[in-house]
Amino acid sequence: MPVLVDLSTRTKLRLSGPDRVRYLNGQVTNDVRKANANLAMMACVLSAKGKIDALIYLTVVGDDLLLDADAELHEALPLRLERYLIADDVAIEDVGDQFALFHQVGEEPPFLPNESWHWRRGQRFGATGWDLLVPAAEHERARQALAARETLLDAERAERFRIEQGVPRWGHELTNEIIPVEANLESDAIDYAKGCYIGQEVISRMKTSGQTNKRLCGLISLDDMPLQATAKIIAPESGKGVGWLTSATRSDRLGKEIALGYVKRGFNDPGAKLQAPGPIEVVALPFR
Repeated sequence: MPVLVDLSTRTKLRLSGPDRVRYLNGQVTNDVRKANANLAMMACVLSAKGKIDALIYLTVVGDDLLLDADAELHEALPLRLERYLIADDVAIEDVGDQFALFHQVGEEPPFLPNESWHWRRGQRFGATGWDLLVPAAEHERARQALAARETLLDAERAERFRIEQGVPRWGHELTNEIIPVEANLESDAIDYAKGCYIGQEVISRMKTSGQTNKRLCGLISLDDMPLQATAKIIAPESGKGVGWLTSATRSDRLGKEIALGYVKRGFNDPGAKLQAPGPIEVVALPFR
């Protein structure tokens, strides 16, 4: 079923200048050289310890690079990028008020009534989807045109869909204490064949070892009681903490109380029975 979401409140930055590609390629986990005007590329900005400073989506607009991230990173992301901007000929500009952004989930690009608009392929909700980036002045026109064909999800329903899809979000599953592999981002956000970038050594070691201390998992309530974000996850046999919940909701589609959370290695296999504080079960993501 197509899902349409208005993402216009996200942080948006434009990188211009002759060194923009080389510079950003040294800052993010994906290969910026592969970015183009038809793709919304997922990548992570990391600290030197390999922990996440931001999850971004990157595209090409004219001669510039445009990236977007969660609204909560409006102040922190520019500061993080500028920290490593030394001798590079690159300008970083906040363009959040210049563009509107929509995303529709679906295998095929939806119809567009305006020939000057075009879809960019991207995977924001754990499935094939399409970004529409338009000037801010055309936000309402685009919203009405898209909503005439598909239901536009409000913030509550969009958040429920995100959790059902197992997609991490800044301030919930993503913080500066999480490594991308722990959040299941390796397949879409990391290019292991690209050149060096900040935090690469940690990511490479994890790939070599094939192990993580914890992993983002799906969790369902076995007694159908609501789950609470930040609740501690307990191993019933020992009574010890083995993780925590990060987001929770009632899934009407599944008819279950569900949550996302980090669970330590040895306790995060699908089918594992834990407590938070009521009985829960680990399930594969996305929720089915």
